[in-house]
Amino acid sequence: MNRESSSSIPHLGPLSQQASMDRFVRISPLMAIAPRVSVVVPALNEAENLPHVFATLPRWIHEVVLVDGNSTDDTVAVAKRLRPGLRVVRQRGSGKGDALAEGFAACTGEIIVMIDADGSTDGREIVRFVGALVAGADYAKGSRFLNGGGSDDITAGRRLGNFVLSSLVNLLFRTRYTDLCYGYNAFWAGHLDTLAPDCAGFEVETLMNIRAAKAGLRVHEIPSHERHRLHGTSNLRTFRDGWRVLRTIVSERLGRALPVAGSPAADRSPIADRGAA
Repeated sequence: MNRESSSSIPHLGPLSQQASMDRFVRISPLMAIAPRVSVVVPALNEAENLPHVFATLPRWIHEVVLVDGNSTDDTVAVAKRLRPGLRVVRQRGSGKGDALAEGFAACTGEIIVMIDADGSTDGREIVRFVGALVAGADYAKGSRFLNGGGSDDITAGRRLGNFVLSSLVNLLFRTRYTDLCYGYNAFWAGHLDTLAPDCAGFEVETLMNIRAAKAGLRVHEIPSHERHRLHGTSNLRTFRDGWRVLRTIVSERLGRALPVAGSPAADRSPIADRGAA
């Protein structure tokens, strides 16, 4: 750098440097971000699981939005006690897809992360998803089947069904997804209209993954480890929900109208990049 160009750069004193960094939040020893991160947690009778779930959430997240599906236990009371400032949305409809849609609409952050309330998803992994987004991805989807991922909970039947359905989506939509039906995902809030989760049930992850591909969003798969549900019984039903996923795939392939994202070209070939952030 020559003397002239050097002298043209204003000197930032300690106060100026501090002011310029005020909007950044440190999320790891090597990374600080400006976007606010909202975490959406759909819950139905998960009072026993929430202490563990909330304990794994990073301190630097902007907000937690709990969507209560008309629980009959102390889910809301426990959640409020554990996390002051918690935002609670009382679900008007039913089903996981409906709960997520209501939670997404209530978020105020620029990045939205969706996790489960049963203890199967680890909040400590959120940094991986956020890291992928700030590095250039539009949509970060968890995968139990990448190196570094895994599952303590998936049965042989569900594993086979997921493989078959993932393969079908990869064939029909030119993707390379390794895990279609996993509920740990994150995305920029600006893409919410494109992802448009307008379904009621567990097919919501499939719907969002397909719509991300159809819109040409930059998708990055993140290795994630699924753990056993801690307490209670899952509402997932393998054959019933597998059929709903298949119907969703067929419906999207037949050309349901899709909102157009603001930045990515709609005709860009969707390829899922593999690897951790």
